[in-house]
Amino acid sequence: MRECWQFASELLSSLLQFPFGRRLPCDIYWHGVSFHDNYIFSGQVNKFPGMTEMVRKVTLSRAVRTMQDLFPIEYNFYPRSWILPEEFPLFVAEVHMMKESDPSWKPTFIVKPDGGCQGDGIYLIKDPSDVRPAGSLQSRPAVVQEYICKPLLVDKLKFDIRLYVLLKSLEPLEIYIAKDGLSRFCTEPYQEPTLKNLHQVFMHLTNYSLNIHSGNFIHSDSVNTGSKRTFSSILCRLSSRGADVKKVWSDIISLVIKTIIALTPELKVYYQSDIPAGKPGPTCFQILGFDILLMKNLKPMLLEVNANPSMRIEHEQELSPGVFENVPSPVDEEVKVAVIRDTLRLVDPQKKKRKDIQ
Repeated sequence: MRECWQFASELLSSLLQFPFGRRLPCDIYWHGVSFHDNYIFSGQVNKFPGMTEMVRKVTLSRAVRTMQDLFPIEYNFYPRSWILPEEFPLFVAEVHMMKESDPSWKPTFIVKPDGGCQGDGIYLIKDPSDVRPAGSLQSRPAVVQEYICKPLLVDKLKFDIRLYVLLKSLEPLEIYIAKDGLSRFCTEPYQEPTLKNLHQVFMHLTNYSLNIHSGNFIHSDSVNTGSKRTFSSILCRLSSRGADVKKVWSDIISLVIKTIIALTPELKVYYQSDIPAGKPGPTCFQILGFDILLMKNLKPMLLEVNANPSMRIEHEQELSPGVFENVPSPVDEEVKVAVIRDTLRLVDPQKKKRKDIQ
């Protein structure tokens, strides 16, 4: 880990660095939220124009569903979904039709506000009539998806995977996937959803920002235990039970590539609008956070894509009621330092210069 920090420090010191607000040319511009600077004419920016809009829940759902219509087998990693409010009548009609054709089908659905984050506004329903009043949907569209009722459990808990993906270039399309990620756990033992437990967010929702407020959340000094672990530790456990972890990785890689392919056409439109060909401008790269759920049969399912995944390597810990302090998080450090280090290596603007000199 010390080598990671040393490399990052050395590389950063070799790049041009300026305080916020300076307009002098830089090698790398690192924006916090989105691509928003029209005064950058060279170098590299760590955001793509339009990425934040493209991975919002409604836009992502549209893009993936378009590919599902064209290639249903290749894109079967995304849950059946509908966009509210515009597709509410279709949602009602299709659920009614599926229940008629299969009376044993007892579905659960998860409603996700389009602009929501950190679990805000997400809720589970058993019937379309349970969708909250459409008036609020007019100002806050949502995606409703078929809930995955049979997730893979570890220690009787549901969890998801946060995987970090570097989109280095659109033309040519260049994608790098981190070798490790985070496994984020619920804090109550999982039970399949019923009318009585739909509201139990610590059982059904894997969002770290929700579960950290649970009394059962476990901060651990080990990457193999606790409420947040490395994905590699989960793969080791699966491998010890005879699971084909190479296939799991292969399926995840396929999911990532196909998702980015689905987003690429509109991303190119945004890119060409903000940085027209033939005019001076920066090149772009971006670290994305893919949230993936493993089903009981080890099939990966895409939950969502985050354009601005947190790179914090510490967490808030409550020392006493109302008193918090930031403490190091070994699992975040293990994964995220490597992501930043390798990203800087891959986009290092001095690399080409060194090769040219040689």
